[in-house]
Amino acid sequence: MISITSKSVYALAALVELAHHEGGDPIPVSELARRRDLPAQFLEQLFGTLRRANIVASRRGVKGGYVLARPASEITALEVVQTLDGEIAEEQLSIPPWGEVVGALRTQLSERTLAVLAEAERSRAGDAMYYI
Repeated sequence: MISITSKSVYALAALVELAHHEGGDPIPVSELARRRDLPAQFLEQLFGTLRRANIVASRRGVKGGYVLARPASEITALEVVQTLDGEIAEEQLSIPPWGEVVGALRTQLSERTLAVLAEAERSRAGDAMYYI
C-alpha cells in the first residue's frame, strides 16, 4: 500500500529548513516549528525517529537544537518517507499498473534530495513540498 502521511510531509518541510541553514548553528525544534507553522510537539517526536535513522543530529545546551547528520545532497525524500512511513508498496511493484505508479513515485522521491528541495524553494520562493 502507498502511504505517505503528514509525518513525512511535516518532516520534509522542517528538514528543508535545516538544509537552508546547512553548516550553521543548530536550530531548536520550536524554532523550526515556528518557521514552518508546524506543531512543535509532533515535530519533536518525528525528530527522535530521524535522529535514530542518522538523518538529523541533536546538539544539547544553550545553543542546542538540530542539524542535518549528513549533507543535504545525500538525504533523499524517499529515505525520509520510508523512515517515517515504511516502505512504499514494495509488494505492488510487480502488479500492473501499480508497478509503474509505485516505480514512478519511488523514482521521484529518490531523485529529490533535501538540497534539491531547498534549491527549488529558494528559486521559486514557494513551498518545497510542491516540488516533490
